[in-house]
Amino acid sequence: MNLGLNNGAQVSFIKRLSWVDWGYALALLAGALFAFSRYGAYMDIYEQGFLFGSVIGFGWLGWFWKPMRPLLAGIALLSLFGIGQYQGDLARGSQAFFLRFLFSSQSAIMWMNVLFVLATATYWLALFARSDFTGMVATTLTWSAVLMGFVGLMVRWYESYLIAPDVGHIPISNLYEVFVLFCLITALIYLYYEGRYATRQLGGFVLLVVSAAVGFILWYTFDRQASGIQPLVPALQSYWMKIHVPANFIGYGAFALAAAVGGAYLLVDRGILASRLPALDVLDDLMYKAISVGFAFFTIATILGAMWAAEAWGGYWSWDPKETWALIVWLNYAAWLHLRMVKGLRGPLLAWWALIGLLVTSFAFLGVNMVLTGLHSYGKL
Repeated sequence: MNLGLNNGAQVSFIKRLSWVDWGYALALLAGALFAFSRYGAYMDIYEQGFLFGSVIGFGWLGWFWKPMRPLLAGIALLSLFGIGQYQGDLARGSQAFFLRFLFSSQSAIMWMNVLFVLATATYWLALFARSDFTGMVATTLTWSAVLMGFVGLMVRWYESYLIAPDVGHIPISNLYEVFVLFCLITALIYLYYEGRYATRQLGGFVLLVVSAAVGFILWYTFDRQASGIQPLVPALQSYWMKIHVPANFIGYGAFALAAAVGGAYLLVDRGILASRLPALDVLDDLMYKAISVGFAFFTIATILGAMWAAEAWGGYWSWDPKETWALIVWLNYAAWLHLRMVKGLRGPLLAWWALIGLLVTSFAFLGVNMVLTGLHSYGKL
């Protein structure tokens, strides 16, 4: 019975699609075919599958969440413009005006950093000034930061191939790149819920987490001089990386959002900013949805990681510190969801749990690399 209802809903959804929706999907397909015609010879069968699978994924996402359409168009156009500026010569990154100041990977990511910090300050100004216009500016700054960050990653991908064909790889392989990815995914998840719940007042809380990640990116770039493109170590030379890492960071981003909402919940529960922030039931529902999404993707990422480990090291699980702490993170949020869904628990306890959960997740992501050693030692600071 439910299956019939689901099929009916799917048919109804398809019928509601306009020619603009189908035009968007065809544009994605045309872009994939163009990329395949230009770079298909450099792709293995898995990469070709990812390329055309992304048409389905981003097609559905653009149908479901229409703001993704102009974002994807902007990323494609600006990335192609930046790539074209190189003219096949990596040295032009420090010579050509548009590359030096806007569209080289380093320049675009620095713009992302600046825009995220500005967005954070503007969200807080909007909250205290009760200004809808200022809030709209903050949202626009956040979308702009996401745009520039993805452009930076796309151009960085091309730059890695300009260094040498055997060096080229998707830019999600080291701490610099994955912190950029974390900023982008966390901001995107927040922007989705901002539109759905009309909760622009939460932007300052969520963007504080993103700005902390920006601080790490800046430190890693200027103090450690570790933002350069490096060849992949053998364990990372796998198609599993292309799906394991993004799934992991969707989970991390959603957990970060839940922690920020948990912080807001605790303030409202104590009567602080209660007249400016959403009601407790809205915050509770948003926290629950964020952890549910994060848990689903983190579970997928953990399974994919086990399959990757079997291929790289000969076993699905080795109790490596990174794997052990990933299990701790999974159990932590599994317990949170159990208490929320099965036991019906609500209130400040779960908000505190979401906040502490982010600390646990942060240690699993970064702390393990700092203080422990194991099979994942290539991720050290």
